[in-house]
Amino acid sequence: MVTEFKSLIELNDYFKEEKTCIEFLAKQIWKDGQPVCPHCGSTKVYTTKSRSTKPSKKDVPEYRCADKACTKKFSATTGTIFESSKIPLRTWYAAIFILTTSKKGISSIQLSVQLGISQKTAWFVNHRIREMFRETAPHMLSGIIEADETYVGGKNGNRHQNKKYDYTKGDDEKMTVLGLVERGGRAMTFIVPNAKAEILQPIIQERVEQGSVVITDSLNSYTGLNETFQHVTVKHEKGSYRTDRHYHTNNIENLWSTLKKGIVGVYQFVSPQHVHRYTTEFTYRYNNRQDSGSEKFTLTVQNSNDRRLLYSTLINSPKIEKNLVRKKVGELKRKKKALPMPKKKSMQEMEDATLKYLEMLGKEFGINDMISPKRMGWGDGTFDDELENLQF
Repeated sequence: MVTEFKSLIELNDYFKEEKTCIEFLAKQIWKDGQPVCPHCGSTKVYTTKSRSTKPSKKDVPEYRCADKACTKKFSATTGTIFESSKIPLRTWYAAIFILTTSKKGISSIQLSVQLGISQKTAWFVNHRIREMFRETAPHMLSGIIEADETYVGGKNGNRHQNKKYDYTKGDDEKMTVLGLVERGGRAMTFIVPNAKAEILQPIIQERVEQGSVVITDSLNSYTGLNETFQHVTVKHEKGSYRTDRHYHTNNIENLWSTLKKGIVGVYQFVSPQHVHRYTTEFTYRYNNRQDSGSEKFTLTVQNSNDRRLLYSTLINSPKIEKNLVRKKVGELKRKKKALPMPKKKSMQEMEDATLKYLEMLGKEFGINDMISPKRMGWGDGTFDDELENLQF
């Protein structure tokens, strides 16, 4: 099976049908393409007909677990980043190829134009692909390690006068990112609350093997690393960017440069809650910088298993269960008591109220005897007749 794609055109020419896309996905996530139940891990499965009414998925195989304790239905997309997606896998594959081969990324607006989808969908697709970039089992770095920190956020000079802050007090208005680069190897990035020693040094201690050479700038937060590592300091403030031909931080600076150019030139704005996803994207491309576009694409598809990302999780909002909401509303309606209807006043009650009001007026104006019920001769006729004959 040919899986070498030198361009996006070749990739689209190969993945013309949904069945071809599913077969490729199955070979990447399952050993030898043999289906494995994502619910219980059983390899004993039955092949069933597709339940989809779409012509493109008519010949796409689906499966049912043969384990009596499970017996659940599934397909190759179950448990992957593509599960329950209405977007064809052909479109997904094109988006993966574009994002993995674009050195500085691609914005959701540009991706929506190229793929013929909405901007909101393209934004969600980009973040789900970034979820496949995330390392689940990072290894220790060794050898010569370059460590440096950077800050992601708007320039202070571009802020309004009342929103500018003093740089001497730190970069509290920006997101702090710590980076570690193994010379000739891989890179790691971490979103940290600040650049203090008690934050940076434990991460370096955990991710770098003891005895390795750690090269940093002259930030005071790195003071004390020489107790565990061979610590080399490059003093940038004096115009020096290397102590000799081996000890410098140019590689980590290159990673920061690419990150900043991508954020400023392509994405233009990065939300603080998603900064870690963008740093993961640039770190992933850096770690696979020597691979071809086809190799990057295949590796990303292999990482799609067990990486499902819901939209509610992405935007940090709780998932709302409609049935649960209806149930709660029904309970409230049943518990709600009907308000008692006001009783209609009888004629006698109305007469008593009117007489009480007239007595109050008489006391107010000192004419109690004049409008006294006895003096007015009330009680002989009906209430309505007496009220009509009343003269002030």
